[in-house]
Amino acid sequence: MTPRAEERGTPVAGAGVAFTVNAAPVRCVVDPRESLLDVLRERLGLTGAKRGCDHGQCGACTVHLDGRRILACLMPAVQAQGAEVTTVEGLAAPDGTPHPVQQAFIDHDALQCGYCTPGQIMSAVACLAEGHAGCDEEIREHMSGNLCRCGAYPQIVAAVREAAARLGGGADA
Repeated sequence: MTPRAEERGTPVAGAGVAFTVNAAPVRCVVDPRESLLDVLRERLGLTGAKRGCDHGQCGACTVHLDGRRILACLMPAVQAQGAEVTTVEGLAAPDGTPHPVQQAFIDHDALQCGYCTPGQIMSAVACLAEGHAGCDEEIREHMSGNLCRCGAYPQIVAAVREAAARLGGGADA
């Protein structure tokens, strides 16, 4: 097995990247292997996106990239060049009023330990934006990439259904 460059004492060349996070411009030099999740958490202090499995299987690191949900643990930060990234911290209104999905999660107690909640919320916002909240089965299908070890799934589905009603679309009550 060949040692990695930093293990051999060889410096790894950085790559400049510029993108927008929660409406704020960001410029930084990153290791080409550094994930978007690492940049968000370690460099920018945005710890809402969680490190769960680091293999794209749990959804705890879900953020939006140009309006589409992505798994930040799998995406090299350099691929965010020129993109608009939204994290759970960027959903609330400037005055601190929670996004309707955030409020629905609170109202339905759709969180227990809370570890998966930011990723669940980001997926729920995308689910609604994509028009996939027509019924509970559709919500479950489009939220299935986000795992909850505490088993709050019924409350999560109820929260998404309520948020859809608040936002005027989908998910029959």
